[in-house]
Amino acid sequence: MHAWICDNPVGPEALSWRELPTPSPQAGEVLVAIKAAGLNFPDLLIVQGKYQMKPTPPFVPGAEFSGVVEAVGEGVKHLKPGDAVAAFAGLGGFGTHAVVPAALLMPLPAGFAFPDAAAFLCTYGTTHHALVDRAALQPGETVLVLGAAGGVGTAAIQIAKAVGARVIAAASTDEKCALCRELGADATLNYSGGQLREEIKALTGGKGPDVVYDPVGGDLAEPVFRSIAWRGRYLVIGFAQGSIPALPLNLALLKGASIVGVFWGEFAKREPQRNAAALGQLAGWYAAGKIKPVIEHQLSMSQLPQAFALMAARQVRGKLVLTVD
Repeated sequence: MHAWICDNPVGPEALSWRELPTPSPQAGEVLVAIKAAGLNFPDLLIVQGKYQMKPTPPFVPGAEFSGVVEAVGEGVKHLKPGDAVAAFAGLGGFGTHAVVPAALLMPLPAGFAFPDAAAFLCTYGTTHHALVDRAALQPGETVLVLGAAGGVGTAAIQIAKAVGARVIAAASTDEKCALCRELGADATLNYSGGQLREEIKALTGGKGPDVVYDPVGGDLAEPVFRSIAWRGRYLVIGFAQGSIPALPLNLALLKGASIVGVFWGEFAKREPQRNAAALGQLAGWYAAGKIKPVIEHQLSMSQLPQAFALMAARQVRGKLVLTVD
């Protein structure tokens, strides 16, 4: 097998493509021949040494991938060689093979394309957990999605519409806003114009959004939170802008609003049955054509450095997927 190895987490430039012995799965594990891997923002942070999880070098980055079962370890009964699967394993995806605990694998229904599957679990799992579980989003409510043209943002538009909500998609350029409208957003706003609060007020009739989906953080957080509706739910997804905001808690008091943390990976570990049910609903929505990952770039696995450069430059709308030739 071959894989991208991180010996020193100082950035993507320190990665190297090497040949390694193909591992054998132990009890409860599965060897997957990788067909496609999704690139997520935490993958960049991990190889920069900036993520909350700091694996011990050397390691193979790549949290999310899809492929075909090549071998199973002792005790694995629900999977067999030849089965198509997807995984969110945290590490190991940027290579030709990976050994994964069987419990972390999602069997793929017929017709689920490998590139779509590699762009699915993290963004759609996170977003379903956020909007459906943590925010208890209801039909007719209004959701404001920040960073709406990115991976989790595009998933948030689709899932909110599947629930029956009204979606305001906020992005940094007019081109990104146009993509959001193509995905079904009811309204869009370009927050680079500096009139964020005024535009939110106009688009919600002064009420404010019932739910805010925020993977951006930074200096957008406070003006958006000041605009939230009574009993609003502010979903903390991540901090793609780089800085972690400090919200004045008196705003939560005045609005009767909730600041809600979203950590899908931990949810999946602690509540596997609820996570499995959520993924089942998502798979059904995918089969029905209600949701589908937006994949702007599909590169070869050998082009991982170029993929990281695109992500670092904020040049990815939707998801970027790497395929194994």
